[in-house]
Amino acid sequence: MESRKLELAKLLNISAKQTRASAIKEQMSEPSFWLEHEKAAKISQELRHLEDIITHFELAETDSELDELEQEAVFSGSHDDSSAYLSVHAGSGGTEAQDWAQMLLRMYQRYAEKEGFKAELLDKSDGEEAGIKSATLFLKGFRAYGKLKGENGVHRLVRISPFDADKSRHTSFALVEVVPEVEKSELQIKPEELKIDVYRAGGHGGQGVNTTDSAVRITHLPTKIVVTCQNERSQLQNRLQAMKIIQGKLQLLEEEKSRAAEKKIKGEPVLASWGNAIRSYVMQPYQLVKDSRSGYETSAVDDVLNGELENIIYAYGKFLTQQKTPQ
Repeated sequence: MESRKLELAKLLNISAKQTRASAIKEQMSEPSFWLEHEKAAKISQELRHLEDIITHFELAETDSELDELEQEAVFSGSHDDSSAYLSVHAGSGGTEAQDWAQMLLRMYQRYAEKEGFKAELLDKSDGEEAGIKSATLFLKGFRAYGKLKGENGVHRLVRISPFDADKSRHTSFALVEVVPEVEKSELQIKPEELKIDVYRAGGHGGQGVNTTDSAVRITHLPTKIVVTCQNERSQLQNRLQAMKIIQGKLQLLEEEKSRAAEKKIKGEPVLASWGNAIRSYVMQPYQLVKDSRSGYETSAVDDVLNGELENIIYAYGKFLTQQKTPQ
């Protein structure tokens, strides 16, 4: 019990949290602290969060209490408590890849149902014969980003193709992107950096067809980031949603630049994020889902594709936290 608590102290970085809490208390004792109400409220909230973790750690005496703290360590990133935008893009390979992208979209929708997240489909581009070329979900709920950020990357499927008369084995790829909902960003986006196109949203006929140019495609020219949104009836609403996704992507881009610079200073290798599949799903000739980062694997492929992602997500979160643990 004691050895596990010592290991958890490293995982939670308790000493750093205690130092930060003391610094905040000293800052709050300054008469000028409360002059900026919004900033003061945010710092006060941070202190309450730190003191809550420290207190729970100091009082923890049972395995269940330590398990709860370990979960807290997994979701301690700066955006982890936020809602999230999740996009799925089919890789090259036509119908095979587009069907795989559709399977992944369904997987995340089922996971959202299980977690109690509100899942709103903001944009979808259907495949020519089956599946989807791309789709974007807004997952509204506490810690949606923290739980799903590890899905970011290339997902690989190996199976006997249902579209192949010869029943041969096919490998398909799809890209998943996960972005936090950033309520307020310090990043300034200049109007001249944006290219905004409007067009008529797609529909399936009948009364639901949108007859106005309400769909929006925004390109951030300096980074070539492109976001589309066509779910809302109003062009203004679609534009606001698309801008929020761009702000989230730019925020992550800036943070990634900072991390890369820090690794370079420390002499650590900076690895390419998109070079290899983060996870493989093998359906034939055997059943296996394996995450290439955490090493987690399971033969319950159908359960995973039905939204049972809890163990995969927790294993990746624990892996990520251990990479940051001071030695």
